Amino acid sequence: MTHNVLIIEDDRDISHLLELHLKDMSFGVEKAANGIRGLSMAQQGKYDLIILDLMLPQLDGLEICKRLRGGSDHTPILMLTAKSTELDRVIGLELGADDYLTKPFSILELIARVKAILRRASVRADSQPEIGTDKIKVNGLSIDPVRHEVIIDGASIDLTAREFDLLHYFARNPGRVLSRAQLLDQVWGYGHDGYEHTVNSHINRLRKKIERDPENATYILTVWGVGYKFAEHRPGQE
Repeated sequence: MTHNVLIIEDDRDISHLLELHLKDMSFGVEKAANGIRGLSMAQQGKYDLIILDLMLPQLDGLEICKRLRGGSDHTPILMLTAKSTELDRVIGLELGADDYLTKPFSILELIARVKAILRRASVRADSQPEIGTDKIKVNGLSIDPVRHEVIIDGASIDLTAREFDLLHYFARNPGRVLSRAQLLDQVWGYGHDGYEHTVNSHINRLRKKIERDPENATYILTVWGVGYKFAEHRPGQE
């Protein structure tokens, strides 16, 4: 299967390097060198992956990500950033980016991330019919994987695609203690030492959205020194 990738990057050297390696993988590649052009291409084209630089002329990567996700575009996004702080990366993930790489990065790591994102997207698409009736209800929380809808106490909760995947995976494994490495492998599609903070930040944001009291969680519980687990429940429990 040929994958089509859109690269939105204003650094010509980086853009050209990415293009060469992606084409070596037999991917179709299109490029944009500024934010406005990149957003237009992303909205009008059909891509399997968008590689999005954070700092762009005319329109930055965070705004592009926000507009795409606001328009219900779920094309996987790999964000590139030269920022030394985590703030913009965290915001990008909050807005719906699937993963990020900090410049400078190795091509091997980039390829691994690209493969992982595409593999996870493929698994999600292939498993969609199978999970069609896998609606989970527990203690006022309702998770509908078909509609990608989460409702708590009758109110709809707005989650990013990754937050939804994380919550759904937890809920499908109630009572099972999951390490950060296991969550990286199962939800993100890769396991790399040093990226456990990605899991932590997502869980913290998820708790703020779904827990009645984030400081005293009742859904996603911390198992100190091991990882996390979802509160045990019976199938169909309200």
